[in-house]
Amino acid sequence: MSTPDLLKLRIGISACLLGQEVRYNGGHKRDAFLTDTFGRYVEWVAVCPEVEVGMGTPRPPIRLERRGEEIRLVMTSTGEDYTDAMRSWAERRVAALAEMDLDGYVLKKDSPSCGMERVKVYSGEGAPSKDGRGLFAETLMARLPDLPVEEEGRLNDPLPRENFIARVFVHHRWREGEKEGWTRASLMRFHERHKFLLMARNQNGLRRLGRLLGNSGKETPAPELAAAYRQGLTEVLRRPATRRGHTNVLQHLAGYVSDALDPADRAELAETIERYRLGLVPLIVPLTLIRHHVRRQGVEYLQEQAYLEPHPYEMMLLNHV
Repeated sequence: MSTPDLLKLRIGISACLLGQEVRYNGGHKRDAFLTDTFGRYVEWVAVCPEVEVGMGTPRPPIRLERRGEEIRLVMTSTGEDYTDAMRSWAERRVAALAEMDLDGYVLKKDSPSCGMERVKVYSGEGAPSKDGRGLFAETLMARLPDLPVEEEGRLNDPLPRENFIARVFVHHRWREGEKEGWTRASLMRFHERHKFLLMARNQNGLRRLGRLLGNSGKETPAPELAAAYRQGLTEVLRRPATRRGHTNVLQHLAGYVSDALDPADRAELAETIERYRLGLVPLIVPLTLIRHHVRRQGVEYLQEQAYLEPHPYEMMLLNHV
């Protein structure tokens, strides 16, 4: 099972994370995982809000300030207010990005323009609160709510990293289906292909999506059904899978192949899944064993399951969860 049809993906990114020297001090924040590992599969679309809005490099620092009920973007050394300019530029830039077939976006953490969450907001008294969101990130996430978006800081954690990249590949497959035009039958095929990927994250969410497809009347237009499914899909995939969720899925998958195994192979499979449950081996170990049995037995239903290869094997993301 391979994913050559998914490469290369187009991903938006804060330009400093690629090594571009666009930060306020003329430096960068190059991220090796993004550039060297994920970058093999990606066509990057680099954006630096500060530079593109005309602040230049190097430049005085900017920050978010709370003024009454409003959050303003202010250059600290001069007091110049860039809020309106940034919001106006962000609307135009995000509108252009929306036409570029992006499959994800990686933002610079803590940035007053690009920070996704917990950005410092100053009020003039005491320590700043950490409840802000960068103005560009705010516009991006509001305009493209189904786009997988993550901060580079959280990508240092194996669980959010694996989940983000799995979401990116799901998003790509969704766009491919969209290009062909969704029908009730193609939505059902998409759902079946992603069943175990969804189950590992949220069983109730999986059931809701199944009921949505199963209970909708034939008179429901396919585009309307697809829009409702897409919203539910996004909600389910935002939550990284837990060890418990993966264990449940592994046990389900084992049920498809166990009857054809001899006692020794059956015991080996059960023991490997239990070792994963106990945290003694990473997910790739039981998953590789299940892939082996699925391939050897020719279990057609499982061979196209996205769960068995949610992203390129060479990225080794499942070696760390």
